[in-house]
Amino acid sequence: MKKLLVLALLASSATVASAQARWSEQKANDWYAQLPWLVGADYIPSNAINELEMFQAATFDPAINDHELGLAESIGMNTARVFLQDQLWKQDPEGFKKRLDAFLAIAAKHHIRPILVLFDSCWENNPHLGPQHPPIPGIHNSGWVQSPGKERLFDRSVEPELKAYVTGIVSAFANDPRILAWDIWNEPDNRGGDKEEDEPAKVKRVNELLPQTFAWARSAHPSQPLTSGVWKGNWSDPAKESETTKIQLAESDVISFHSYAWPEEFEARIKELLTLHRPLICTEYMARGAGSTFDTSLPIAKQYHVAAINWGLVAGKTQTYFPWDSWDRPYVRQQPTVWFHEVFRQDGTPYRQREVDFIRQLTGRGTH
Repeated sequence: MKKLLVLALLASSATVASAQARWSEQKANDWYAQLPWLVGADYIPSNAINELEMFQAATFDPAINDHELGLAESIGMNTARVFLQDQLWKQDPEGFKKRLDAFLAIAAKHHIRPILVLFDSCWENNPHLGPQHPPIPGIHNSGWVQSPGKERLFDRSVEPELKAYVTGIVSAFANDPRILAWDIWNEPDNRGGDKEEDEPAKVKRVNELLPQTFAWARSAHPSQPLTSGVWKGNWSDPAKESETTKIQLAESDVISFHSYAWPEEFEARIKELLTLHRPLICTEYMARGAGSTFDTSLPIAKQYHVAAINWGLVAGKTQTYFPWDSWDRPYVRQQPTVWFHEVFRQDGTPYRQREVDFIRQLTGRGTH
């Protein structure tokens, strides 16, 4: 009897270890083979300046989510990338889960399966709950916030809260077919709103937490794959990869990346990552003024069967139709020559009709 008990415990341990392991190449590719070509946008509703305003009880707006995801569906988009924030969980786990569930129901109504982002190193490093400040006139993404934020990132006593957030939210939706994937950490080694001299310490701390965060998510046994998008540096030679990139590529079940580059570099980046023999998801692209457009990049993504998720859907409080250089020279006296991001105006009309017709053509949605 004792021997049988030991064998049973060993088998149970092996099952848990297997369930928590990174997906094999075969499993990842089998998962991807069952999906249509994925096209979508990084989505924040036009009436929200950041992810807190999107999901806080006082400002969560199902009606606008329904309208704007309907616009995405109308041009053939079938996925979206949506940012969460750890303080939403700390404040009210049950309420946050209910609002996220409501959002997922709206997305499913429009045949859109989101990728959910857990942490983010970009922009404002001191996020706070409650009312968010209004947009700074003429400036790109003037109210976006990091998660967990500088203070919570460096305070090691907060780690149990971060773990509770990851395991809690992933467990709640671990078997939910409405979710496409979990994006563990957006641009983890981005300096964001931190000072240049603080960057090495931030990156070191993030590199400590990043593998832990993958492990926390895996401990919830999600049916969806995990990823974290590489976004800078050399991806063609492991010897030249940053420590952060090494962690991201080693831990991700499916490979995601960002590229706002000209089409020739966009294609070169894809070729670098194809050597990993896993599905590729471009979770950020399309910055017209930087040379990344639907017209040039989207056909390349389709050629290589790479999922393509552009930044921005409807122009609004994030003001990401202004270019990055607006932080140095705000567009308060004149509008940019071309919009940087976004596809639609707030009234639902396209920024550029030819562009949405082209997206419909490539997605098979047609022109109506």
